[in-house]
Amino acid sequence: MVKVLFVCLGNICRSPTAEGVFRDLVRREGLEGRIAVDSAGTAAYHVGEAPDPRAQQAARKRGIDIGGLRGRQAKAVDFERFDYVLAMDRSNHRDLLRICPTGQERKLSLFLDFAPGQGARDVPDPYYEGGFDGVYDMIEEAAKGLLADIRAKHL
Repeated sequence: MVKVLFVCLGNICRSPTAEGVFRDLVRREGLEGRIAVDSAGTAAYHVGEAPDPRAQQAARKRGIDIGGLRGRQAKAVDFERFDYVLAMDRSNHRDLLRICPTGQERKLSLFLDFAPGQGARDVPDPYYEGGFDGVYDMIEEAAKGLLADIRAKHL
């Protein structure tokens, strides 16, 4: 089982969107029994909360329901549990490096590293900047690249 964790700041916008998009892609490809997906935040602001209504709406427009997801905070143990720990931006990447156990750093990447055609390294935070649909599109492209990487390395 390949395990993937998406991480943003509060776990109510970008990372639950990525979890929902990637989970849907995995389901459509018939890989549910081979790839597990979760999301978390580097901060504890929204632990136990549902994704932002605007993120839920952007996902619903594309047939994905993320309303049942609940925020949680990333922990050092996540680096032992997951094969991929994917930060939505460089700030969260730095925060994750602070809790990353020695020897587990290779599991940590920026999510957009799987979408080199984006020309960006950070998924912008739509909580403050808006643009949930644009963020969704970025996440969708990176999800496809991530799945290709998992297929090449693990399946």
